[in-house]
Amino acid sequence: MSKRRMEGVNWIGVATLYRREVQRFLAVAAQTVGGPVVSTLLFLVVFGVALGRHAPAPGGVPYLAFIVPGLIMMAIAQNAYANTSSSLLVAKVQGNIVDLLLAPLGPGEFLAGLVLGGLTRGLMVGALTACAAWLVVPMPLANPALCLFYAAGGALVFSLLGVLGGLWAQKMDQQAAITNFVIAPLTLLSGTFYAVSSLPEPFRSIAYVDPVFYIVDGFRHGITGVTEAPLLTGVLVILFANAVLGILCHRLLASGWRLRQ
Repeated sequence: MSKRRMEGVNWIGVATLYRREVQRFLAVAAQTVGGPVVSTLLFLVVFGVALGRHAPAPGGVPYLAFIVPGLIMMAIAQNAYANTSSSLLVAKVQGNIVDLLLAPLGPGEFLAGLVLGGLTRGLMVGALTACAAWLVVPMPLANPALCLFYAAGGALVFSLLGVLGGLWAQKMDQQAAITNFVIAPLTLLSGTFYAVSSLPEPFRSIAYVDPVFYIVDGFRHGITGVTEAPLLTGVLVILFANAVLGILCHRLLASGWRLRQ
């Protein structure tokens, strides 16, 4: 990765890389956008029918209304991660990572273009999922500003995690292993389908350790007004995670770690 010095930021380069990232996933929108929306709605149907009458939800919120925000955030997180991780890995496997490394972009600018692309895909899938789910489960929007903060902050966290995953993986099966054994458990076991407060010990305490729980819980509060954990904790988790991951990704990109096969 070039460590060039120049005045200001190469905004044109960042915007160009961002457009490339967006056009890359929009070129196969049926797979990268439509597929995740349909999969998330299937989760809603299956769990709503199977558990809708039996699963407890805090604050008197109907079960379907309780799980919809979790499903939306799950879709946002998984797709934000998938976009950045696949972009880096495919570029390395195909050998065109050299074109990106030779571009007049510093590590921070390169990171910004990649992460904004993942953020856009995550929020796009989340917005379409929300629109489709609201046709089935109408819900009030308790706090739009808080909802947007958690959606964007959560998408940014997973976009940065995708950069780390894309840098580390050298083969498709390594990327699949991260998705299956790290990202999927983090999102599925974060209170998406159930109230964490209803879990017996020690599972409740374990769930409270999962940082993704606070992202899901805060986003759920923005939609339903119901929360299981202090909102300040969720805000601090998002800010801290983005700061740490951002610094780590920047340093790894600046060092060129695993960027070449």
